[in-house]
Amino acid sequence: MSDHVISLIALALVFTVATFTSVHMGALAIVAAFVVGTFFVHESADEIFGGFPGDLFVVLVGVTFLFAIAKNNGTVDWLVHASTRAVRGRIALIPWVMFLVTAVLTAVGAVVPAAVAIIAPIGMGFAVRYRINPVLLGLFIINGASAGGFSPISIFGSITNGVVSRNDLPGNPMLLFASSFVFNALLSVVVFFLFGGRELMGRRAQDGGGPVPGNADDVPEARPKGGDTGAPGGGAVALQTSTTVTPTSTTVTPTSTGTAELSDLPDPPDPFGPSAPRLNRVRVLTLTGLLGLVLGALFTDLNVGLLALTVAVVLSLLAPESAKGAVDRCAWSTVLLVCGVVTFVGTMERIGTIDWLGHSVADIGAPLLGALLICCIGAVVSAFASTTGILGALIPLAVPFLLGGEVGAVGMVIALAISSSVVDSSPISTSGALVTAHAPEGQRDAVFRKLMTWGLSMAAIAPPVTWMIFVVPGRL
Repeated sequence: MSDHVISLIALALVFTVATFTSVHMGALAIVAAFVVGTFFVHESADEIFGGFPGDLFVVLVGVTFLFAIAKNNGTVDWLVHASTRAVRGRIALIPWVMFLVTAVLTAVGAVVPAAVAIIAPIGMGFAVRYRINPVLLGLFIINGASAGGFSPISIFGSITNGVVSRNDLPGNPMLLFASSFVFNALLSVVVFFLFGGRELMGRRAQDGGGPVPGNADDVPEARPKGGDTGAPGGGAVALQTSTTVTPTSTTVTPTSTGTAELSDLPDPPDPFGPSAPRLNRVRVLTLTGLLGLVLGALFTDLNVGLLALTVAVVLSLLAPESAKGAVDRCAWSTVLLVCGVVTFVGTMERIGTIDWLGHSVADIGAPLLGALLICCIGAVVSAFASTTGILGALIPLAVPFLLGGEVGAVGMVIALAISSSVVDSSPISTSGALVTAHAPEGQRDAVFRKLMTWGLSMAAIAPPVTWMIFVVPGRL
C-alpha cells in the first residue's frame, strides 16, 4: 500500500471518527500526522511540526480573544439591541436585523457557532413574541453567520485566505467576502418568501396575535410550559441529532442520551422596551478598536492576527475588567481543529499526496467536471462534519488542479467556500443544532425536519449553482 493511500485512509478516518464520536477532530488530525509521519514515512518530530500553521494560530487566537473582550464589556449586546431597535417595530425587518447582526459578529472575528449561539436564543424569543416562523429566523441567523464568515478578518476568511496564500494561488479576499455575503443575502430572500415572510409585511410589534405564518400546518403553535417562553431557560430538550448543545460553546458533543442540556440563559430582551444597553467609554473604545482592525486589514499589509492581538492588549490595559476571563473564552476548540487539520494536510503535502490527488483530478480530462466534483465533496462532507476542517483540507487538494490554469483559482475558491458553508443549516451541524435546540418547545421536531430538508437541499443545489456562477465564466 502506497504512502498516498495510507494518508488518504487516515484523513477519511479523522473525519469519520470525529463525525460519529466525541473525539475532537483537531486532536485526531495531529495524532494522524504523528502516526503517518513517524511510522510510515519516517519523518522527525521537527518535520511534523513544520506543518503547524503558526500564522493561522495567531489569527484565530487574536480575533477570538478580541471578540471575547467585546462580549465581556457589553459591546456585542449593545450592537444587537441597537440594531433591533432600529426597525421601530416593523416585524418583517426583524429577520433581516438578525441576519445583519450575526454577519457583523462573524465578520469581526466571532466563530460561526459562537455567533449563532449568541443570536439564536434572541431570535427564537422574537419568534414566540412576534409570531414569526422559527425556521425563517433560524435560517436567517445561520445565513448571516455564513455571510460575514468570509471577511478578511473572520475565521473562515482567515483560514481560506491563509491556505490560498501559503499555496501561492492568486486570491481576492474582498471578492470572496462580497460574493459570500451577496450569495447568502439572496438565499435569505428565497427563505423569506418560502417560510412566511410575506405574511409579516405590514405588521408591527404592537399588533400581536395571529397564527405562526408560513408553514402553520407543519409547525404547531408554541405552548410554553413552566415559564418557558421559547428562549432557553434550562432543562433538557429532545434532539433527534443525539447531541448535547452548549450555547456558549462552539462545539456540539454527541452523547448517548439523545438530549440537549441547555445552559440557564436569561430571557431575550425586548428590543422595543424602554431599557437598552448604552454606549459608555469602554464600549466606544471597543468599537473604535474593531473599526481600526477592519481598516488595518483592508488598507494595509499588516498581519490580521497581530493587529487583533494588539487591539485586545490595548483594551486590556485601558479597561482591565473587560479582559477578565476573555482568554478562557477564546475559541480554543476551533484553534485546535484548524491547526490540527492543517498540520496533517502539511504531512500529506510533504509526501506528495496532495499533488497526486490534484493531478488525478486534472487527468480526468474535464477540468470543469473536476471543479464541480470538488465543490460537491465540500458541500456533502461539510453538512456532516466541520466547515473549518473542510476548508483547510480541500483547498490544498485543488492546488495542483488549479495551477494548471484551466480553471480560475479565485472563482474556484469562492465556489468551494460558499458550497462548504451554506450547508451549515443542517441540524446535524453545530449551527443547525443550536437553532433547533433553541426553538420553541412545541416546534422543535418540525424545525428539525425543515432544517434537515433545507440543509440537504443546499448540499445538492449549492455546488452546481456556485460552479455555474463563479467557475464556468472563467472558462468562457
